[in-house]
Amino acid sequence: MKDSRSGHALRLLGVLFALAGAGWLARDIVPALGARPAGERARRIRRSERFGGGRFRNPVPTSGRRRGTARAVLGELRSGPRRPRGPVPLVTPSPGPASDLDVVWYGHASVLIEIEGRRVLFDPVWSERCSPSPIAGPRRLHPAPVPLAGLPELDAIVISHDHYDHLDMATVRELTRLQRAPFAVPLGVGAHLERWGVPASRIIELDWDEETKLSGLRLTATAARHFSGRFIARNPTLWASWVVAGERRRVFYTGDSGYFDGYAAIGRAYGPFDLSVIQIGAYSAAWPDVHMTPEEAVRAHLDLRAGLLLPVHWGTFRLAPHSWSDPVERLCREARAHGVRLAVPRPGERVSADDPPPVDGWWREIA
Repeated sequence: MKDSRSGHALRLLGVLFALAGAGWLARDIVPALGARPAGERARRIRRSERFGGGRFRNPVPTSGRRRGTARAVLGELRSGPRRPRGPVPLVTPSPGPASDLDVVWYGHASVLIEIEGRRVLFDPVWSERCSPSPIAGPRRLHPAPVPLAGLPELDAIVISHDHYDHLDMATVRELTRLQRAPFAVPLGVGAHLERWGVPASRIIELDWDEETKLSGLRLTATAARHFSGRFIARNPTLWASWVVAGERRRVFYTGDSGYFDGYAAIGRAYGPFDLSVIQIGAYSAAWPDVHMTPEEAVRAHLDLRAGLLLPVHWGTFRLAPHSWSDPVERLCREARAHGVRLAVPRPGERVSADDPPPVDGWWREIA
């Protein structure tokens, strides 16, 4: 009788754990996966020249992962520590009116551009992990330098693609509550935002080379070489780079991308640019087509005919085998070799595109 009662209790405990797990999945994990485009959104996607065979396609042949690279990846893993030895120094930006052309890097790919008195926030991710789970997945190597409630009033929030390190459910929900700015996103990404409570009236979806005007700025979605998806489906939504143009100033933001000749075309069509904000980290010999190396970042900057280069997508999350400081060290060497103006701010540090501070190598103290 005692064994029977013990077995029943264990089964009941197992059921309770299963129900708790199912509730956790339903509450936290499933919503973070987002939503598939449907209805008129899906019909618009099917009309896009970038879409075919049930998925979006890159402008040039692209492989997500390359075989036969185990030895090269092992060498990357041995290149140095993959996390800083000490705390990453943070700066709290001083409040004030939006400038003519300043930029604040908040870590990873989250960047605030102040251009002609307006503010545009790119790829905001404030969560502890870039993952659908709050307890698993890549974790921050430093906190966000300011809380979301500490951000100034925004004129636009721009998303480059739907990967977790660029599109974060918790951050989107909080910005929707705190800000009135619209979201400019590539085709299909609006489905995720609507599921998370962003009103349709605040979502602007663009195909490559389509534009919208917001607060006197022209925002244009431009080509990139990457991929998308938050679960099993591959490339269900579009990925993009972005051009932000005022009356006098122009900024280019790469999002995530492998190098391709499209940067020269973008430079001819929309440049020259006062500032390029370029991804430099998360590269590997295992996926050379979808993330630029630091050397390719400099090449892209030159193709774009840009003035100042500000690197992003490094230092905050461990997403590749290379060492923590490898992206910025290689970038500095390549920029010097080609005479490229460079700014490498601490997270939260405001940089003037016209008068950037000298590169002081702050990361070397903790690398």
